[in-house]
Amino acid sequence: MEPTLMVVGLNYRTAPVAVRERFWISESRRCETLVQLSRAEGIEEVIVMATCNRTEFWLWASDVTLAANSVMRLLGAEYELKLCEWKHFYRLLDEASLLHIFRVASSLDSMVVGEPQVVSQVKEAWKQSQKVGATGRFLDAILQKALTVSDRVRSETAIGSAAVSIPYAAVELARQIFGTLENKKVLLLGAGQLSELSARELLKQGATSVGVINRTLEHSAELAAKLGGVAIPLEERWKHMAEADIIISSTSSPHTILSREEVELMIREREVRGRRNQPLVIADIAMPRDVDPAVRSVKGVFLYDLDDLENVPDRNADEREIAAADAHKILLDEARGFRRKLTAESGVPTIVALRLRLDEFCQQELDSFRQEKGPFSKDQDEILRAIMSRMTKRIAGSLAHELKELPEKVQQEQMTAALQRLFHLQSAGPAILGTRP
Repeated sequence: MEPTLMVVGLNYRTAPVAVRERFWISESRRCETLVQLSRAEGIEEVIVMATCNRTEFWLWASDVTLAANSVMRLLGAEYELKLCEWKHFYRLLDEASLLHIFRVASSLDSMVVGEPQVVSQVKEAWKQSQKVGATGRFLDAILQKALTVSDRVRSETAIGSAAVSIPYAAVELARQIFGTLENKKVLLLGAGQLSELSARELLKQGATSVGVINRTLEHSAELAAKLGGVAIPLEERWKHMAEADIIISSTSSPHTILSREEVELMIREREVRGRRNQPLVIADIAMPRDVDPAVRSVKGVFLYDLDDLENVPDRNADEREIAAADAHKILLDEARGFRRKLTAESGVPTIVALRLRLDEFCQQELDSFRQEKGPFSKDQDEILRAIMSRMTKRIAGSLAHELKELPEKVQQEQMTAALQRLFHLQSAGPAILGTRP
């Protein structure tokens, strides 16, 4: 069986956030997962792409059935995947998987089309795989091309200028509740990039104060200094949460950090402080979620998670739809061209073996000719060798050209098989796309 590019995964379209967070692979476990899968049956190379919107395995598979089973076994053993949950996962092969990776890298497959963060996420996933030796020449070539395509999409379309982000969507939900964000008090749980982007968008729309709470006070202080806010010690969080109008939660905690009971206590504290009828907006943009979903039932609290952000009205929707259509044309063109290149390279070992076989035939004929008509002078012998060499180059070059010009993969495979059979090229071995002899 010929090795094949393959994508196995789930995303925000196929699975709600409750399912996505179950199979989300934390950064601390990704290296171990990469090592496990790179040694698993049917898998030669692997990249793990895990974000708030998706968990995907980008595979170079020697056997797609074995590779898919290896992924299922890992998810079953590590994340208790049940057979009925496999419906949330998709399996893409060959051209479809190549186009999918291009779409992800170009942020065309994101919950918020055009989001700028996805490029750095793709780069980081690739870097992690390279670090543990789980990727090789094939996936390296794919990822390099995907990032080049992403650059082209952003430079040749309006996808970047029309883009919004997950933090923007969270802020838009808060604005819908309050009407205006003027003079609102903001509290950030977590000091990462999403927290910073959310705070900047809130400040742009009129919020006046930002408090930052993080497990490490130094990180809180660093972000607070950037935003002109204040770092809050973890032990003082309840007082400041009771005074906040908007809480943005984006930590890397593997479990919930805010329960229903805690929020109910917080609401009672707000009443004591004279904020009885003032709403509290909590935007949980973490993966896995930071806030217990049961908080939705607490009166006066508006809790939003990643699934809610998908339904936020988009003021740039029409503009971005046009840009996405232009970008899709680029992706199709790039995918077709790159796929032809990889498919053509798959015939290189056969052409090399053919050239060697033709050289062998010519040498045999030249030896027979010497015995019949020789001996020849040194100059005559060199002329004969040169003629034979030009003949083999011409024949092999013509066949290589014809092989590369065939438009379909099936036709190329048929011609390659015919050459191997006609010239007895069993030594050529199976072709591997993206590699050179």
